[in-house]
Amino acid sequence: MSDEKKSTALIHIDAGDWAKPANMLIEKIADAIGGLAKPWQIKRVAEAESEAERIHTVAAIEITRLQKRAMTRLIAEEARKQNNIESITAKALPQLESGAKPENVEDDWIANFFDKSRLISDEGMQELWAKVLAGEANQAGRFSKRTINHLASLDKADAALFEKLCSFNFLLNVPSPLIYDTQAKIHTDHGINFGTLSHLESIGFIQFNNLTYINIGPFPQKGYSSYFDEMVYLEFPDSNNCRLNVGKVRLTQIGEQLAPLCEAQPVEGFADYVREKWRAWGYKTEPSQPEAGPPSGAAAPE
Repeated sequence: MSDEKKSTALIHIDAGDWAKPANMLIEKIADAIGGLAKPWQIKRVAEAESEAERIHTVAAIEITRLQKRAMTRLIAEEARKQNNIESITAKALPQLESGAKPENVEDDWIANFFDKSRLISDEGMQELWAKVLAGEANQAGRFSKRTINHLASLDKADAALFEKLCSFNFLLNVPSPLIYDTQAKIHTDHGINFGTLSHLESIGFIQFNNLTYINIGPFPQKGYSSYFDEMVYLEFPDSNNCRLNVGKVRLTQIGEQLAPLCEAQPVEGFADYVREKWRAWGYKTEPSQPEAGPPSGAAAPE
């Protein structure tokens, strides 16, 4: 690392297994967006610094109060953005895995990420952005630019609503919210109803069809899905028709990428509610013979 990079790095990490990927991520960000200890928009900063120098050294030129206020505002604005960048980065570092390879993250992805996240000052939303940054560093290509762009339009209330929806996610190869009845008390008690689902669809996180059911598959004829830490057995009655009715909602690609980041909690009784629904459609929810655990290779209708 050059002397200049050392001076612009936010922090040098020396903290065990993730020290190397953490320092690599800092260097990667510095390369992509021009350093972590300088304001984000280099061109605008250069103009601001030039104007500041002019104010201090060219006494013969009258500088209006309006110009001074504009310069002060610009510097304060860039400082806030820079603080957001550094805060999100600092929150992401402890979430890096020892095998992370931040060097594989595209510079354009990083530039786009910080172009959107530099405006985020809310602590809770910064935590979400930090998870995305760490997730991309752990596995390059995990989050698309389209997902980042949608995340930029997500406010705190939308994030909380999406988290509520994820409380109903079964793992069926991908996270799948099982909403069979938008008026069911188990959903409405947790803020999920026709109106909130329509809103989540309008901002691109789900596909919602209240008129019919969505079927996905095919799956293995029998296996296990999971609801948080609870394994749920599923067996189709017809080996030639192993498609599963998952209700009226399906996550979009954006929703699928963001769902694992939510700190959703399981809803008490929901797994039993789903078992009852599945039995009504002819699916078996108990194996014919007791098994010690999920059969190898049969997890989840995947």
